[in-house]
Amino acid sequence: MSIMASILRRKLPNHRTHVFLQLRLFSSSTSHFETTSPQQRIEKILVANRGEIACRIMRTAKRLGIQTVAVYSDADKDSLHVKSADEAVHIGPPPARLSYLNGSNIVEAAIRTGAQAIHPGYGFLSESSEFAQLVQDKGLTFIGPPASAIRDMGDKSASKRIMGAAGVPLVPGYHGSEQDIEIMKLEADKIGYPILIKPTHGGGGKGMRIVLSQNDFADSFLGAQREAAASFGINTILLEKYITQPRHIEVQIFGDKHGNVLHLYERDCSVQRRHQKIIEEAPAPGITDEFRSQLGQAAVSAAKAVGYYNAGTVEFIVDTITGQFYFMEMNTRLQVEHPVTEMIVGQDLVEWQIRVANGEPLPISQVHVPLSGHAFEARIYAENVPKGFLPATGVLHHYNPVSVSSTVRVETGVEQGDTVSMHYDPMIAKLVVWGENRSAALVKLKHCLSKFQVAGVPTNINFLLKLANHRAFVEGNVETHFIEHHKDDLFIDPNNKVICEDAYHAARLSASLVAACLCEKEHSVSRESYTGDQSLHSIWYSHPPFRVNHHAQSTMELEWENEYESNSSKPLMVSITYQPDGNYLIQMGENSAQSSEVKASHLGNDSYRVEADGVTMHVSLAVYTKDQMKHIHIWHGPHQHHFRQKVGIELSDEDESHHKTNFEGTSHPPGTVVAPMAGLVVKVLVKDGAKVEDGQPILVLEAMKMEHVVKATSGGYVQGLKVTAGQQVSDGSVLFRVKICTVFVSLELEYACLVDNINSNN
Repeated sequence: MSIMASILRRKLPNHRTHVFLQLRLFSSSTSHFETTSPQQRIEKILVANRGEIACRIMRTAKRLGIQTVAVYSDADKDSLHVKSADEAVHIGPPPARLSYLNGSNIVEAAIRTGAQAIHPGYGFLSESSEFAQLVQDKGLTFIGPPASAIRDMGDKSASKRIMGAAGVPLVPGYHGSEQDIEIMKLEADKIGYPILIKPTHGGGGKGMRIVLSQNDFADSFLGAQREAAASFGINTILLEKYITQPRHIEVQIFGDKHGNVLHLYERDCSVQRRHQKIIEEAPAPGITDEFRSQLGQAAVSAAKAVGYYNAGTVEFIVDTITGQFYFMEMNTRLQVEHPVTEMIVGQDLVEWQIRVANGEPLPISQVHVPLSGHAFEARIYAENVPKGFLPATGVLHHYNPVSVSSTVRVETGVEQGDTVSMHYDPMIAKLVVWGENRSAALVKLKHCLSKFQVAGVPTNINFLLKLANHRAFVEGNVETHFIEHHKDDLFIDPNNKVICEDAYHAARLSASLVAACLCEKEHSVSRESYTGDQSLHSIWYSHPPFRVNHHAQSTMELEWENEYESNSSKPLMVSITYQPDGNYLIQMGENSAQSSEVKASHLGNDSYRVEADGVTMHVSLAVYTKDQMKHIHIWHGPHQHHFRQKVGIELSDEDESHHKTNFEGTSHPPGTVVAPMAGLVVKVLVKDGAKVEDGQPILVLEAMKMEHVVKATSGGYVQGLKVTAGQQVSDGSVLFRVKICTVFVSLELEYACLVDNINSNN
C-alpha cells in the first residue's frame, strides 16, 4: 500500500506523539488506497457544479491525473471553474432551473466529452436521486451515494422514520405526507409552539421558518412552500418542535461499496445567520470524548440503515439545556464545510470519493482515523450585514485573499474582475485555518480575516472579525442563536454615541492615511515622469506649479461609508500639505486645528509604508470608479474602511442634482420603498392604489434562492406599484411609495361629522 501524503508528527490532546498521514492539498502525492485494475479507474470527470466547489474538485482530480469537464451557464462563461477545467460545455441561460438543474443536458455533456463519471459537488443536483439514477442508467459513474440512499435521506420525513426504526433519537414532530394547511395547523397545535417549519427536501436553511404562535402559521407555511419549490423543485413541508437553545453538531461519515462505514469526527456549525452557517469548526468545542463517541456511533448507524457509501454528513441538534442530541437530517453529499474535517484528519475527502466510486475500499479503519489540532472555516459572502445579511451583487473590483500554506486554505471560485451574480449563492470564498489547538487556530483565523481584501461589493468580513473576537466565541460558548443573543456586541447601535464616535475617529485616521498614500503615489509618479507637460493630472504640477523648497497644498473631500448603518455616510474634508522634508501635513476639517504629520512610502502596486504619530504601519489601498464616484478602500492593521470621492467631471444641473441626492442617500421622497437587493419579484400581494397598514406585506422578492418580504413603511395608500411577478429588479430600484393621503382622511372625517349631524337632527 503506497502513502498519499507526507508523514508528520503532531501532539494529540493526550500528549502522545502520533504518526499519521497529513494531507497536502496543493502538492502532488500518491495514494494509500489499494489499486484496482486499469479498466475500472476513472480517467475523466464532469463536474456538475460551479464556483469554488467545482474548482476544489478539479484541483484534486488534476493531482490524480484525471481530466475534468466543466459545465457553465451564460453567466459563468468566463468564470474560474471554466478556466480550471480541461474542457467546458455550455448548458443554458443563467437561471439554475434552465442550466445547473437540467440533469439531461449535463448527462449529455458528459457523454459528448467522453467523461466516465459525474461529480455533483454540493447544491443543485447533488441530492437528486433522479439525477443519480439517470447517471447510472446512462452507463456513467455517479461520484456519490447510491440513488436509493439519496431518495431515503433526501425526503426528511422518510429519513426520520428510517432513523427512528434504527434507534437514532428524533425531535418530536410531524413527518407525514399530508400537506393540507388546516391539517398541518392541527399537527402544529399537537406539537406545541414554537415550532419549526422545514422543507422535506434540500438544505442550507432555504424555506425554514420559526413560528411562535398559531397566528403566524399560515403565512410562514405558504412562504416556506414557495421558497422550497424555488430552491429544490419540491414544496412539501414537515414540522418539528423548535428547540430554543440548540447547538448544531454534524458528523462526517464515509462508506465504501464493501460495507465499511466510519466517521471522521464532528464539526460544530452552530454559528448561523438566516439558518445558514457562516463559521464552522472541528472538532466541536466543549464536548467529552464519550459524547463524541456517541455521536459518531449514531451517525454510523444512520448510514448503515440505508446502505450508504461515499461521503455524507449526519446532522444532529443538541439541546444545550438537557444535553440530549437528536437526528436532524442526513446530507447525502460532500458538505461546504468538509475542509475543516480534512484539516484535522489529514485526508483529501474528494480523493476518497473518487476512489470509492472506483470500487476501492476505505484506506483506514475507525481506530486509525487520526484527530489532530483544530480547524475553523469562515464563509466570506457578498452581503449587506446592516440590512440583515441580505445578499449583494456586483463586480469584484479588488480581490486579494490571504496567501495559502499547509495550515491556511482559501477555497474560492472567483478572481478579481468577476461578477457576483444574483442567480447563484453569494459566497465569495471559504477561509480555512488549522492550529495545534483551538486558541492557536482562532488567532490564525482572526489574522487571516484582517488580511483578506475584497472591494466592489459589501461583504461580511468585518462582521466575521467581530464575531471571532467576541468573548463568548473565544470561550467556545456557541449555539444557533449566538448572533441574536449577542447582537448588541456584534452590531453597533447607531444611537450609541460613544461607540459611533470611536468608529468615526478611526475613520478620520484612515482618511488621513488614504490622503497621504494617494498623494505619495501621485507625487512619486510625477517626480519620476514629469517632463514639463502641464497637462499631467497632478496636484503637484497644477497652477502654481510645485517648486523645490515651496509647499504644495491640496484638499480632498471624502465620504466615509459607515458600515454600521445601512445607506449612511459622513463627509470628511482632508487638507494635505507637502513639506520640503518629504512628509505630509494632514489636517481634518476645513477649520480644524487637529493636524498630524504623516510620512508615506509607496512600496509598489497598492501597498504603502506609513508613519503617523510615531506609529509605523503597513497600508493597502484599492481604488476604482463606479457610478460616477471614486471608491477607495483602505486596510491597515485590523481596520478596514470604505471612502467615496466625487469624480472630477462636468455634470448638467439635472445630473448634478440626481448625483448629489443619490450620493447623500436622500434621492427619493418620503414613503418610497426601494428593492433591498437585486432579485426576482415572485409575488405581488396588493394592487396599486390599495390602502395598507404599517408593516403590511406588499410583495415578495427572491434572490439567490432566498425570499424577502417587502413591507409598507407606514400606513397609507400604495402609489407607483408597477412591478409584476416574474420581473427582475436591481438593488436600490424604486418598487412603490406609500403616501399618507391627508385629503382623504379629512374628507372621511367631514363625512363622519355630516352623518352625525343628520342622525342628531333626526
